[in-house]
Amino acid sequence: MMTSNSENVKSTVLSVLFNSPRKTEAELRELIKAIVPLYPPILNEQEIEEVAREIEFQQGIKAGLGAIVDGEGFEPWLDNAKASITPYYWSRYEKLLLQNNLPEDVIRTTDKVTDTILSRLGNPHLEKQWDRRGMVVGHVQSGKTANYTGLICKAADAGYRLIIVIAGIHTNLRNQTQERIDEGFIGFDSGKEWGRMVGGRKYVIGSGNFGADRRPVTLTTRIHDFNKNRADSDRSQIGDYVEPVVLVIKKNHRTLQNLLDWLKDNSASGDQQMIEQPMLLIDDEADNASINTKYGKKLVTTINGQIRDLLKLFHRSCYVAYTATPFANIFIDPDQEHEMHGEDLFPADFIIGLDAPDNYFGATKVFINGIPDEGEPQWLRPIQDNEDILPINHKQDFILNGIPNSLTKAVRSFILARTIRNLRGEEHKHCSMLINASWRNPIQKQIRNRVHDAVERIKNSVRLHSSLGTAALNDPEIFALKQVWEEEYADNEPDWSKIQTQLHDSIAATSVVIVNKDSSDALEYPKEKRGSKGKSYIAVGGYALSRGLTLEGLTTTWFLRNTMMYDTLMQMGRWFGYRTGYEDLCRIWMPDEAIDWYSFIANATNELHEELKDMEKSKATPKQFGLAVRSHPASLLVTARNKMGSGQKVTSLIGLSNQFIETSKVTITAKSIEQNKLLARELIGKCLNNNFHQEPCKWGLLIRGVNFDVVDAFLAGWDNAEQSILTDTAPVRAYLRHRKDDELSEWDVLIVSLNKGTVDESLGVEIVPIQRYVCLDDLKHNFMSFSGKKMRVARAC
Repeated sequence: MMTSNSENVKSTVLSVLFNSPRKTEAELRELIKAIVPLYPPILNEQEIEEVAREIEFQQGIKAGLGAIVDGEGFEPWLDNAKASITPYYWSRYEKLLLQNNLPEDVIRTTDKVTDTILSRLGNPHLEKQWDRRGMVVGHVQSGKTANYTGLICKAADAGYRLIIVIAGIHTNLRNQTQERIDEGFIGFDSGKEWGRMVGGRKYVIGSGNFGADRRPVTLTTRIHDFNKNRADSDRSQIGDYVEPVVLVIKKNHRTLQNLLDWLKDNSASGDQQMIEQPMLLIDDEADNASINTKYGKKLVTTINGQIRDLLKLFHRSCYVAYTATPFANIFIDPDQEHEMHGEDLFPADFIIGLDAPDNYFGATKVFINGIPDEGEPQWLRPIQDNEDILPINHKQDFILNGIPNSLTKAVRSFILARTIRNLRGEEHKHCSMLINASWRNPIQKQIRNRVHDAVERIKNSVRLHSSLGTAALNDPEIFALKQVWEEEYADNEPDWSKIQTQLHDSIAATSVVIVNKDSSDALEYPKEKRGSKGKSYIAVGGYALSRGLTLEGLTTTWFLRNTMMYDTLMQMGRWFGYRTGYEDLCRIWMPDEAIDWYSFIANATNELHEELKDMEKSKATPKQFGLAVRSHPASLLVTARNKMGSGQKVTSLIGLSNQFIETSKVTITAKSIEQNKLLARELIGKCLNNNFHQEPCKWGLLIRGVNFDVVDAFLAGWDNAEQSILTDTAPVRAYLRHRKDDELSEWDVLIVSLNKGTVDESLGVEIVPIQRYVCLDDLKHNFMSFSGKKMRVARAC
C-alpha cells in the first residue's frame, strides 16, 4: 500500500530518471534509498521495494507513434524553425505530465506525436495565406485531450496567437475541457478573477506551478462559455498579442454565431490584427455535430457552415479534427465546396493515427481478449432480466416501479469495488459507477430515485450491523453483498472480514446523481490528495454521458442501450480508459446483443488503424485513405445512419479483397432453418458427387476445386439474417461473379466436423457438428437470430 511518503519518493525518483539511461534493478534501488531521507519518516525495506516495483511497472508501459498519411505538397518546416522556438509552454506541460505520474515512454511519445502534428500545421511565421486541414484518430478515453493540450502548448510556443477549442455539445463537457486547458496550458484557474489578486499567484494551478510569469489570455472560463459582451470588455487584455489568446467553446450554433459576430465586428471596425493572426482550431469529438448531413452541395447544416465560416475569416488557419470514431469524417466529400461557406471539413492535408499505450483498457482488451472461446468473460456480465421491469424501448410516460436484479447486483459490485480499492490504499482516489439505460430525462430521474433507494437500504444495514462480525450476515443486505463478493471478488480480496469492517467508510459518502441538461446535480472531482477522501458517484444519464465526459475512477457500468451504430456505441463506452491499480475490479453489465456489436466494432476499429498503417507504407494520401475506408464493410454501419438523415438512397461500394467475412448472426425461424439445411445438403451432394478432390483434415473434410456455379447456387438461396450485415448475399455474389472466370473460378469447401461427439448424417455426410445454443431470452423477446461469442457463429480453425 503506497503512503504519501512513498508517492513523494516515487515522484522524485521518476523526475531524476526522466530522459536518463535505463537503470538496472540494483541501481534503481540504490537511487531510491538515496532519496528516501528527503521525506521523513524514512521508508522501510518493504516500502522501498514497493516503490521500486511501481516504478518498474510504469517504465514498462509503452506507447507507439501511430501512422501518418499526408496530403500532396506537404512541406515540413518545424525542424528548421526549432532553434528559434523557446518551448516555454511545452516545458511546463511536460513537467506537469511527469508530476502526474504519466509513464516516461508515454510522455516521450506525446512529445514526438505533437511535433508530428505541429509540423503539418501551417508555419505561423510564413507571411502568406494558407489553410490546413487534418484529423487525429485516437481511441475512446485514451488521452486525446492530453494530446491536443500538448499541441496547443507547442503551437503557442511556435507563434500561434489565437487558439480555439470546440468542445462537445454539452455544457459539462465544455467545462471539463476548459478545466484541463486551464491546468495544462493556461496554468491558472480561469474561474477566478486573476487581475484582482496580489501578485497573481493565489490561483496558480497545474503547469503554472512550473512557471507563472507568463499567462495566455482566455476569453472563456470554467464557468462561462464565450460571450460577445464579456469579450468586448476583456479586449484590453489582448493588447498586442504578446501572449496567445485561447477559447474553449461549446459546439453550439448560438455560441459559434456569437464568436463569428465578434470577430466580424472587430474586422469591420478596421482592426485587422486579429484575423491576420495565425489561428488554430481544434474540433474535439469532430464526428459529432460538425459533419454536414444535408448532402446536397447547396445545403449545409448550421454548425458545419459556421465552422467553415470561422476558418474563412482568417488569412492563415488550421483545422484539426480529433475523434475516436472517424468513419463519418471520412465520408465527407473531399471535393465539396459551398458558394458561401467554402470547402467542407475533409482532412485533406493529413490524417494521423494515435496508438494507445499498452495499459489502455479499451475495446480490444474488453471485447476481444477479455472474451475467451470457452468460459466466462473477464469483465463483462450479461443483462437478461430487464424487459419486464425496464424494457430497452420505453415511452416518455413509462413508470419504473423497481430495478432489475442485475442492476442491484451492479450497485453492490460497485460498493465492494470501492471498499477493496480503499483496502489497497486508494481512499483518496475517486470512484464512479455509470448507469446508461435511457435517453429520456424523466426515466433517468426515476432510475436515479430507485437506485438511491437501493443504496440507502444498503447504507442503513451496513451502518447498523457491519460491526457485528459473523452475526452481520443475518442482515439480508450484508448477506447479499457477501454473495456478490464470492461471485465477483473473492480472488481479488480473499478476506471477507476485512471488507465487512471497511464497508461503512466506503459507502457512507456515495451519491447517486443525474447527469443531463435538466439536472442541477454536479459531478465534481477535486484534485486527489492523500489524507482526503475521494468522491464516490453513481451517475445516471443518457446522451450527456455518451460523449467526451470522463467519469473519474469509473469501475462499474450498467449499460442498457440497443443502438448498432459504430460511432454511437464506441462513444458510449465511457468505461474505456486507464484503470491502473483497479482494472481487475472493473465490471460492465450490458445485453448480449450489445456485447456482440461491441466485439464486431472492436475488430472494425483495429482494421481501420491497420489500414492507416498500410496506407502510410504505400505513401497514400488522405483522399485515397478515404476511398479505402468508405469501401470497408464496416462502413455500412455508418451509411445506414447517414441515409436516414437525407431521405435519399445512398449506394456504398464495399471492397471484399483481402477481407475475411463470416456469418455473425444466424436466423432461428423454422422456415429459414429448413431452407438453409436443404441448401447445405444440396451443396454437399454436388461437392461429393462431381469427382472433386477430397482430403480429410483436422478440421473436417476439405473438398478442393469446386466449380464457381456450385458455390454461387448455395449463396443465391441462403436466407441471411438481417443483422448479419457483412454476409448480405447480394453484394457478395456480385463481387464474386465479376471474378468467376479467373481467380475465383474454383473453390475450396470445408465441411467442418469435430473429432469427438455424436455423429450426425442429416446433411448427407457423417459429421460431428459444433453445438450452438439459442438463448431462451432471445426467443421470449422475439429476437429471430442468434450469435456466438464476439459476434461469431463459427469456431476459429
